[in-house]
Amino acid sequence: MKKTTLLLLVLFSLFSCEEDVKFNNPSIQGMKNNVFWRAVDSRATLLSDGSLLIEAYTANEVLTLKTSSNNLDLYQLGQNNLETAVFLSSKEGNQVMYRTGTDIGAGQIIIEKYDEINKTVTGTFKFNAKNIDAFELVDPILSLQQGVFYKIPVGLQIP
Repeated sequence: MKKTTLLLLVLFSLFSCEEDVKFNNPSIQGMKNNVFWRAVDSRATLLSDGSLLIEAYTANEVLTLKTSSNNLDLYQLGQNNLETAVFLSSKEGNQVMYRTGTDIGAGQIIIEKYDEINKTVTGTFKFNAKNIDAFELVDPILSLQQGVFYKIPVGLQIP
């Protein structure tokens, strides 16, 4: 009886184990106005002029990060229109756009790894973007801090 109980206990412990592992790649996430934010879909495109466009989507938001190249580097935001961050939010039929650009907002995008073989890009970002739609009911500045993009698949723009 003891052997049968022990055998059943061993069999039960072996078959009751389950692997419930979730991977977050590709992923884009960060702290939007001090609240955790994560995209449900993301992609990157290497444009014909050599610039890199990274896009992240939620149900009613789109984050777009643009750098002048795909080189491993730190790209400053708020200095020109070559490196930009745009955050578009749609709620109840209203669209609000926050952006960086020449003398608008500030921040940085760091490309830490560009995998030529697997065609993915990894890096970090942070920025403060200005509400260019100037709706009074929304914040004038959007802050996205501690941002990470990880193994985002990169496609090529077809000219």
